[in-house]
Amino acid sequence: MTVRLKTMYQQEIIPKLKEKFGYRNIMQVPELEKIVVNTGVGEAVQDSKSLDAAVKELTTITGQRPSMRKAKKSISNFKLRAGMSVGCAVTLRGDRMYEFLDRLLNFALPRIRDFRGISPNSFDGRGNFTLGIREQVIFPEISYSKIEKIMGMDITIVTSAKTDEEAFELLKDFGAPFRKS
Repeated sequence: MTVRLKTMYQQEIIPKLKEKFGYRNIMQVPELEKIVVNTGVGEAVQDSKSLDAAVKELTTITGQRPSMRKAKKSISNFKLRAGMSVGCAVTLRGDRMYEFLDRLLNFALPRIRDFRGISPNSFDGRGNFTLGIREQVIFPEISYSKIEKIMGMDITIVTSAKTDEEAFELLKDFGAPFRKS
C-alpha cells in the first residue's frame, strides 16, 4: 500500500519545485529526511510513572516506540542527577514519516483550539522546521478520558533543502497550513 503524501510528492510536488527553483536534476529537489517527535517530562524526577505514560502516549501517536532521553548534568535545585531519564523521543523515517505528517497536517492541527495556522518563522536557517504542540489531545488516537496529564511535544521536520524558502515551499505543497503574515 502506498502512502498518500509520498505518492503526491513523487507525482505533483517534485515537478512543481523543479519548475519553480529551476533544478536541472531530480536529485536537487528537496525532500523529507526524517521527523523527530520529542517530549520532555520534568515530573519524571519525582514520579517515574509519568515517564511511562508519556512513552505509552508517544507510542500511540507515532506507531513507534520512543527512546529514553537522559539528563546530561546534575542540577541540585531540581533534584536531578546525571543519567536520570527526563524525556523521550521518536525518529520517524520512510512510510511512517509520511503517514505521521499526513495525520498531523490534516487531522491534528485543525483540532487545535483557535487555530490560525502555523508560524512560518520557525525555520532554523538550514531548511528544518520545528513546531511546538501544547497538548497531545489534538491527535485522534489519544482518548481524552485515558490521559493522566496534559503534556506538550516538539515536532521537528528535517528536510534536505538548502534554504528556508525551499523548505517552506516543500511543506506548503504538502499542505502545511502556514499563517499569513
